[in-house]
Amino acid sequence: MATFLLVHGAWHSGQTWDRVVPLLESAGHRVLAPSLTGYGDKAHLLGPEVGLGTHIDDISALIEKEQLDDVVLVGHSYAGMVIAGVSNRVPERIAQLVFLDAMVPEDGETAVDVLPVTKQLIDVAVDGWRVPPMPEQPPPLGLFGVTDPDDVAWLRSMLSDQPVRCLQEPVRLDDPAARTIPRTHIHCLEGRPAGIIRRPVPAAERVRELPTGHDCMITMPAALTELLIEVT
Repeated sequence: MATFLLVHGAWHSGQTWDRVVPLLESAGHRVLAPSLTGYGDKAHLLGPEVGLGTHIDDISALIEKEQLDDVVLVGHSYAGMVIAGVSNRVPERIAQLVFLDAMVPEDGETAVDVLPVTKQLIDVAVDGWRVPPMPEQPPPLGLFGVTDPDDVAWLRSMLSDQPVRCLQEPVRLDDPAARTIPRTHIHCLEGRPAGIIRRPVPAAERVRELPTGHDCMITMPAALTELLIEVT
């Protein structure tokens, strides 16, 4: 049995993983899929003070509270920044990092450094601190790669604004132990918006692909589950 800790991306909530959690659990694994501060059941905590450090604290504290070990830590999209920071805090608790169509930072980088197009979102932030969810676009882009009308409606119901500080705070990756944690990258191949450029993946790290849009946990939950089990 493996322990999966699934971390949602910007604007989303832990509910994003609802189709994946039961599949992993039915295969005998333990699964946690919390909402980060400002999202889902913690949406009332959204404010300008919420940043990347807040979210790293969220996941690090959960690992300590639940006394988790040998964690398969999965970060979707923006949460690549989060899981990287968590691996620097508690590397001894992490068995595997999975970057799911995610940002992959280096030490001292912000989300803007990793994905410069993010700066455009900051420039149009409401009240100077919050970025509304991306608008739905025609297929194949849809809403975060989701195009089925029912799925789009469900996804839209869980979205919250993203604090600018999450995109501006740098991540610390200065613990050499964090660099020894195995990494897997899962890339979603369809509906990638303009300006989204992936960095090259080091040869020592695994790469897997899914023929779907960005929110693959909604559009291809079974195939994603198979890939997650494969890395354990």
